Amino acid sequence: MGKKDKNKKKLSGMVKTAIKTEKKLSAKQKKELAALGEEDIEKVIADIEREEARRQRVVEIVIEPPSRRVNFSLVAHPFKDELIMFGGEFHDGQKTTVYGDLFTYNLNKKEWTVIKAPGAPPPRCGHQAIITSTNKGEMWIFGGEFSSPSESQFYHYKDLWVYRTGEKKWEKIVSPGGPSARSGHRMIHMKKKLIVFGGFYDNLRDCKYYNDIHMFNLETYTWHKIECAGNPPAPRSGCIMLPVSEKVLIYGGYSKDKIKAEVDKGQVHTDMFLLSQDKNDQTGLKWKWVLTKQSGLKCSPRCGMTGVLVQPHLAYAFGGVFDNIDDDEELQGTFYNDLLSLDLEKFQWHEVTLTGKREQPGQRKKEKAQKEDQTDESSLHEDKESFNNRENSETEVIDSNKPVQPPIIYTDEDDVFTLTVSSSAPCSTQTNNTGKAENLFVPSPRINPGLVVKNNILYLYGGMYEVGDKQFTFNDFYSLDCRKMDEWKTIIHDDLSLQEWNNTSSSDSEDDDDGDDDTNSNSSDNE
Repeated sequence: MGKKDKNKKKLSGMVKTAIKTEKKLSAKQKKELAALGEEDIEKVIADIEREEARRQRVVEIVIEPPSRRVNFSLVAHPFKDELIMFGGEFHDGQKTTVYGDLFTYNLNKKEWTVIKAPGAPPPRCGHQAIITSTNKGEMWIFGGEFSSPSESQFYHYKDLWVYRTGEKKWEKIVSPGGPSARSGHRMIHMKKKLIVFGGFYDNLRDCKYYNDIHMFNLETYTWHKIECAGNPPAPRSGCIMLPVSEKVLIYGGYSKDKIKAEVDKGQVHTDMFLLSQDKNDQTGLKWKWVLTKQSGLKCSPRCGMTGVLVQPHLAYAFGGVFDNIDDDEELQGTFYNDLLSLDLEKFQWHEVTLTGKREQPGQRKKEKAQKEDQTDESSLHEDKESFNNRENSETEVIDSNKPVQPPIIYTDEDDVFTLTVSSSAPCSTQTNNTGKAENLFVPSPRINPGLVVKNNILYLYGGMYEVGDKQFTFNDFYSLDCRKMDEWKTIIHDDLSLQEWNNTSSSDSEDDDDGDDDTNSNSSDNE
């Protein structure tokens, strides 16, 4: 008989207990899934990927605007006048839908096209997408998450995909040493490399936030984990990440810390860091973190704010939320719809002031008639009487530090919760070039919208707004000329009265509350 391996490690009692507990939880989950009529989420994803791999031809169809969604990706084509949207999610109060569709928006024709291309990745949200000019345009996607309709299962990805826009074909890139599975991370393109930072992983039993840095070389198709000197940012998700010359900027984000068993506390980060490469390093793998002092406007604490590079030394950021806890320990989220600019040379924040322009008599009526000739009347209709009342009303001075919330009406009939935003669009007080304040239209408050710049035009799409535990997801679409900075223009109007919220039963709510003692929201982790 052979001798027993004396070097074989023995498992401690704690590890054995953990393994047994995991097996019991797995068995319990299988029973629960059977009761819900759901398959194991990993099997679902594998089946989807195999089905997409069998696709042989490209199918393109001009469609109506995409459905309501949040935590999707929106990038600009490097050569064509097109925007590219992928993925996202929608929750109606009872069921969550995670999307895997790919859309393009033609800026000249003003039309949406859905593209079914061979080898597409499984559906996901909370991922990151980067577009490069290589090979007629390549869109790179990393990570994200997928959930079952009941949200009883979550799956986090660690896969890397490239969509070649010239060929209209997907490819899964298999390379070892990449980041662990996560969503809510950030990714930028710099010097022929993809740089990934942060994110989180949550399987309903364990939750972990990251502050690691990984780089993917677009020439060698290899991953490298970067060991950085200095004091790094605390682990976080949903931050703003931007390339600044040859450095990387990180601002804000969100994380949860465990303060005792089964009790977590959320934290909104407001710090800013720069990651710089060692000047004497020839390998490209030695970097250092430095905490950076901010100046200018003091940006109010928030998470779920989307940022985008407008010029090499200028970025814009929109929206966000800050969760306040009242005396009953209930969350009351303050949502924002201010547009902020960040000077990337001085690291200075400013509130963007639009110049506005006075309309000629009958101008709005004429513009409205022209739009209705091109677009479905119901989607662009504005209550004329309400508009006239707003036009003739006395200008109100609004505190620029307060977010502007849209007027909302709530009805609750037969367990269906309907949100109605009145025809008076949310406005904020701006100052025109004559020095006189006037009300200008501003997209309503939200978190995690798509924000992208093409041809010096800033585009904003979708996002999500919360009222208590109810979520309302947008599919509106706006543009802002970054040269004129005069006013937001509506491309797609969103009639939120068409969205219904399906209340879950009280027993379900009680079950959900068991073991979930978070004292802050996790709604903006993904973006």
